[in-house]
Amino acid sequence: MFQEFKKFAMRGNVIDLAVGVVIGGAFGKIVTSLVNDIIMPIIGLIVGRINFADLKLVIGKQGDTELAILYGQFIQNALDFLIIAFSIFMFIKFINSFKKKEEAKAVPPSPSKEELLLQEIRDLLKEKNNG
Repeated sequence: MFQEFKKFAMRGNVIDLAVGVVIGGAFGKIVTSLVNDIIMPIIGLIVGRINFADLKLVIGKQGDTELAILYGQFIQNALDFLIIAFSIFMFIKFINSFKKKEEAKAVPPSPSKEELLLQEIRDLLKEKNNG
């Protein structure tokens, strides 16, 4: 069982996935910090010194506790998601552009019907002249 696990864990795809998860987690923290610490304060300043994290809709009180919908926090999280999704989209697009170039180099185009017919005529003429 240990040998099977070792074989599974050492496959390239599993290691690539693990590296992607670690880098993705770190990237998520960077984007969250970018949104919370840089972008949202600037947006808050532009729209009138609003701290988006404090925006809420109080729907009731239960003793000393407020029941509220924290839509400001939702806006920040949605912006986090949009930045991460756009970054991943651009990264995938960048990687795919390299793959397309490699595929274009690796696969020579197949000859057209005209070329095949011309080759056949050439071969027939060679046979006729040599035979």
